[in-house]
Amino acid sequence: MPSIIALRHNRSMLKSLLDRLRPAAHVRIDDDLWRTTLDSLPFVARLDHDDRRRLRDLAQQFLADKEFAAAGRLQLTAPMQVSIAAQACLPVLRLGLGAYRGWTSIVVYPDEFLVPREVTDEAGIVHEYVDQLAGEAWDGGPLLLSWADARAVGPEYNVVIHEFTHKIDMVNGDADGLPPFDRRLHPRLAAGRWRAALHDAFERLNAELDLIESEIPPDVDPDSPEANRYYARLPLDAYAATDPGEFFAVSSEAFFVSPARLRDAFPEWYALLAEFFLQDPLGTAGA
Repeated sequence: MPSIIALRHNRSMLKSLLDRLRPAAHVRIDDDLWRTTLDSLPFVARLDHDDRRRLRDLAQQFLADKEFAAAGRLQLTAPMQVSIAAQACLPVLRLGLGAYRGWTSIVVYPDEFLVPREVTDEAGIVHEYVDQLAGEAWDGGPLLLSWADARAVGPEYNVVIHEFTHKIDMVNGDADGLPPFDRRLHPRLAAGRWRAALHDAFERLNAELDLIESEIPPDVDPDSPEANRYYARLPLDAYAATDPGEFFAVSSEAFFVSPARLRDAFPEWYALLAEFFLQDPLGTAGA
């Protein structure tokens, strides 16, 4: 069975999206490439031998099922694809790839990319602007990633897990923080219980954020690096306070890459995430 040697979809974004090759029936990740990939992702070190094998099997099937496209003259290589696949499959290690159903394409940019937006205010005036993004999940459409951010795995940041968690959330509609529950896998989870815990954690984070922002001196721009030391007191990135959907995605990042701080701040919410993902990075939920 052939190993991944080179990218299947190494064309410009437009041509890739309009004329991409069909996915392979199966993909085998080379042993050395897999070891190198895992070595670059410190948060998978907690996985035992069986879970690493399961992650590899999922990543191989993920690469066979999904279609990668390069944008912005990026030379998308096999190691890039395998790294993204390994990170993407960690949240669905127990859920299975059905959690990523209903869409196919992953578009990878070399760095942050620009997306035009428009919003209509209360007076009916349309305002146009441009967002600079590290990633974005489109409902029913592709998932966009910056490779510079996808490779910048850190103790509290993982854009791949963040965006793929949005995709899980979108299976049953909008990215509202309430993902679909499988009665076989989640017999004890209920929407009301989930919403109550999510609302409580979300409101507590916003209250902490309001307090921190009130303490930032007037001569310090809240969006400047100078303000980072104030926001560092938050248990999650401040972006989690945007809305419940972003809270779910940001806290899922933390669940997999820096779980202790999340558990200490929001123990009930941490336990629910462990129940949903069928994983407990700390081995403590419900203890």
